Amino acid sequence: MSSTARLHPSRAVDDTGSAVTEFVLVGALLVFVACGLFQLALTLHVRNILVSSASEGAHIGALADRDPADGAARAEQLARAALGNVSVDASATLVPQGDGHVVVVRLEAPVPVLGLWGVGTISASAHAIDESDD
Repeated sequence: MSSTARLHPSRAVDDTGSAVTEFVLVGALLVFVACGLFQLALTLHVRNILVSSASEGAHIGALADRDPADGAARAEQLARAALGNVSVDASATLVPQGDGHVVVVRLEAPVPVLGLWGVGTISASAHAIDESDD
Protein backbone atom coordinates (compact mmCIF):
# COMPACT_ATOMS: atom_id res chain seq x y z
CA MET A 1 0.00 0.00 0.00
CA SER A 2 2.80 2.36 0.77
CA SER A 3 4.52 1.48 -2.53
CA THR A 4 1.50 2.79 -4.51
CA ALA A 5 1.66 6.15 -2.75
CA ARG A 6 5.39 6.39 -3.56
CA LEU A 7 4.84 5.67 -7.24
CA HIS A 8 2.49 8.65 -7.71
CA PRO A 9 3.48 11.31 -5.16
CA SER A 10 2.39 14.25 -7.36
CA ARG A 11 -1.22 13.03 -7.65
CA ALA A 12 -1.97 13.74 -4.00
CA VAL A 13 -2.10 17.58 -4.19
CA ASP A 14 -1.23 19.65 -7.23
CA ASP A 15 -1.73 23.35 -6.49
CA THR A 16 0.55 24.76 -9.16
CA GLY A 17 -0.73 28.17 -10.27
CA SER A 18 -3.29 28.54 -7.50
CA ALA A 19 -1.51 31.59 -6.04
CA VAL A 20 -2.02 33.51 -9.28
CA THR A 21 -5.70 32.61 -9.39
CA GLU A 22 -6.19 33.57 -5.75
CA PHE A 23 -4.42 36.90 -6.33
CA VAL A 24 -6.65 37.76 -9.29
CA LEU A 25 -9.86 36.84 -7.45
CA VAL A 26 -8.95 38.62 -4.22
CA GLY A 27 -7.54 41.60 -6.12
CA ALA A 28 -10.75 42.04 -8.12
CA LEU A 29 -12.84 41.85 -4.95
CA LEU A 30 -10.57 44.36 -3.22
CA VAL A 31 -10.80 46.82 -6.13
CA PHE A 32 -14.60 46.49 -6.15
CA VAL A 33 -14.82 47.22 -2.41
CA ALA A 34 -12.41 50.16 -2.68
CA CYS A 35 -14.45 51.68 -5.53
CA GLY A 36 -17.62 51.29 -3.47
CA LEU A 37 -16.04 53.04 -0.50
CA PHE A 38 -14.78 55.85 -2.72
CA GLN A 39 -18.26 56.28 -4.21
CA LEU A 40 -19.79 56.42 -0.73
CA ALA A 41 -17.25 59.03 0.39
CA LEU A 42 -17.89 61.11 -2.74
CA THR A 43 -21.67 60.98 -2.26
CA LEU A 44 -21.37 61.99 1.40
CA HIS A 45 -19.06 64.83 0.42
CA VAL A 46 -21.62 66.18 -2.08
CA ARG A 47 -24.39 65.80 0.50
CA ASN A 48 -22.42 67.67 3.17
CA ILE A 49 -21.69 70.52 0.76
CA LEU A 50 -25.39 70.77 -0.13
CA VAL A 51 -26.46 70.77 3.52
CA SER A 52 -23.92 73.44 4.43
CA SER A 53 -24.84 75.63 1.44
CA ALA A 54 -28.57 75.25 2.09
CA SER A 55 -28.07 76.20 5.73
CA GLU A 56 -26.13 79.33 4.79
CA GLY A 57 -28.77 80.21 2.19
CA ALA A 58 -31.60 79.76 4.68
CA HIS A 59 -29.87 82.08 7.14
CA ILE A 60 -29.34 84.71 4.43
CA GLY A 61 -32.96 84.41 3.25
CA ALA A 62 -34.28 84.78 6.79
CA LEU A 63 -32.59 88.12 7.47
CA ALA A 64 -34.85 91.13 7.99
CA ASP A 65 -33.61 93.01 4.92
CA ARG A 66 -33.58 89.99 2.57
CA ASP A 67 -36.16 87.72 0.99
CA PRO A 68 -36.05 83.93 0.52
CA ALA A 69 -34.98 84.25 -3.13
CA ASP A 70 -31.74 85.90 -1.97
CA GLY A 71 -31.09 82.87 0.21
CA ALA A 72 -31.69 80.46 -2.65
CA ALA A 73 -29.34 82.42 -4.91
CA ARG A 74 -26.61 82.45 -2.25
CA ALA A 75 -27.01 78.72 -1.54
CA GLU A 76 -26.78 77.91 -5.25
CA GLN A 77 -23.69 80.11 -5.62
CA LEU A 78 -21.95 78.42 -2.68
CA ALA A 79 -22.80 74.90 -3.85
CA ARG A 80 -21.64 75.57 -7.42
CA ALA A 81 -18.36 77.03 -6.19
CA ALA A 82 -17.70 74.06 -3.90
CA LEU A 83 -18.71 71.40 -6.43
CA GLY A 84 -16.86 72.82 -9.42
CA ASN A 85 -19.72 74.44 -11.34
CA VAL A 86 -21.93 71.36 -11.27
CA SER A 87 -25.55 72.17 -12.08
CA VAL A 88 -27.36 72.86 -8.82
CA ASP A 89 -31.07 73.62 -8.56
CA ALA A 90 -32.11 75.86 -5.68
CA SER A 91 -35.51 76.87 -4.40
CA ALA A 92 -36.69 78.80 -1.38
CA THR A 93 -40.13 79.04 0.18
CA LEU A 94 -41.63 80.92 3.09
CA VAL A 95 -43.66 78.50 5.20
CA PRO A 96 -46.01 79.72 7.94
CA GLN A 97 -45.32 78.12 11.27
CA GLY A 98 -46.96 79.13 14.52
CA ASP A 99 -46.99 82.93 14.81
CA GLY A 100 -44.19 83.47 12.31
CA HIS A 101 -42.66 82.10 9.14
CA VAL A 102 -39.80 79.75 8.35
CA VAL A 103 -37.55 80.07 5.30
CA VAL A 104 -36.90 76.68 3.69
CA VAL A 105 -34.06 76.44 1.16
CA ARG A 106 -33.80 73.25 -0.89
CA LEU A 107 -30.84 72.30 -3.10
CA GLU A 108 -30.63 69.46 -5.60
CA ALA A 109 -27.52 68.31 -7.47
CA PRO A 110 -26.41 65.23 -9.43
CA VAL A 111 -24.50 62.49 -7.62
CA PRO A 112 -21.22 61.86 -9.44
CA VAL A 113 -20.07 58.31 -10.12
CA LEU A 114 -16.38 58.18 -9.23
CA GLY A 115 -16.08 61.84 -10.17
CA LEU A 116 -17.01 61.43 -13.83
CA TRP A 117 -20.76 61.87 -14.39
CA GLY A 118 -24.06 61.85 -12.52
CA VAL A 119 -26.19 58.79 -11.88
CA GLY A 120 -29.04 60.42 -9.98
CA THR A 121 -29.73 63.39 -7.79
CA ILE A 122 -29.29 64.16 -4.14
CA SER A 123 -31.13 66.89 -2.32
CA ALA A 124 -30.75 68.74 0.95
CA SER A 125 -32.83 71.35 2.68
CA ALA A 126 -32.36 73.76 5.56
CA HIS A 127 -34.73 75.89 7.65
CA ALA A 128 -34.33 79.25 9.36
CA ILE A 129 -36.81 81.43 11.25
CA ASP A 130 -37.78 84.50 9.22
CA GLU A 131 -36.74 87.71 10.98
CA SER A 132 -38.64 90.18 8.80
CA ASP A 133 -41.68 92.05 10.10
CA ASP A 134 -44.90 91.19 8.31
